[in-house]
Amino acid sequence: MPAPRILVVKLSSLGDVVHMMPAVTDLRARWPEARVAWAVESAYADLVGLHPGVDAAIPVALRSVRDHPLSPRAWRALRAGRRGLRAEGWDYVIDAQGLVKSACVARWSRGNVFGPDAASARERLAARFYHVKIPVPRDMHAVERNRLLAARVLGYAPGAPARYGIAPPHARPAWAPEGRYAVLLHAASRRDKRWPEERWIALAKLLADDGYAIVVPGGTVPEREAAARLAAAAGPAARAAPAMTLVEAAALLGHAAGVIGVDTGLTHLAVALGVPTVGLYCATSPRLTGLHGELAVNLGGPGSPPDVAAVAAAAGIGAAPA
Repeated sequence: MPAPRILVVKLSSLGDVVHMMPAVTDLRARWPEARVAWAVESAYADLVGLHPGVDAAIPVALRSVRDHPLSPRAWRALRAGRRGLRAEGWDYVIDAQGLVKSACVARWSRGNVFGPDAASARERLAARFYHVKIPVPRDMHAVERNRLLAARVLGYAPGAPARYGIAPPHARPAWAPEGRYAVLLHAASRRDKRWPEERWIALAKLLADDGYAIVVPGGTVPEREAAARLAAAAGPAARAAPAMTLVEAAALLGHAAGVIGVDTGLTHLAVALGVPTVGLYCATSPRLTGLHGELAVNLGGPGSPPDVAAVAAAAGIGAAPA
């Protein structure tokens, strides 16, 4: 029997992409000889390429077209992605996102498309695009739902525990501290997901007292300005990170002694890289989409952000104020 050709569709966002990685690890273990490709938003293609089980990352530039609808370059990139999806005859096309847009991308492949049924999909209408509809319980963590969907498509039982399968780039960024450092991920797309600045400053000072250097990244210009403000208030052990690519961010996170972050994709990436990570939940529940891994701790929930003492205790750092 020839090796199967498997296309995974999980376009975005960063956290969702990270949550798909254990399913790819599982299917590669089940079919080591298979050809596995992953259709993903262009911004995450290099990150997907870090997974050794992925033979090809196929960039799909939907966001570029959405953000720049009059850009010929954006449309050319989208057409190139569509050609990439049609370049091979896929035996299995698995849309693990369950959205209308991801289902349409899956159909571009011209393969046999599998996806969650109407009761399981994030958008019920997406199920109309699938040739084979798979029931997946909604009351499961997103990582385990992805694993179960892929397992039911390909006929195996997912093992335990989840293994993300990626490793950080070999070297930390050249500007990163040489010794033991912690990364504080303060930025979030929604204001209500953010932890108060005064708590970040107090936590950073506790980390410094325990001998850690502290790195505070930010993605956008306002986020980097906030990072610079936090680092300055925290003292000489803290520094704001420069602008980074996603792969550079993976290098920074992967070589850290620990990561503490709000509900954002980079915090999930830290878990995937095998780094001890504490997740701070201020407006969302970690039950179904929280940090998922043996070295992960979730604190807080909607309307109940954790205090400094709880975070310090979870991170194993010095005595914190009540």
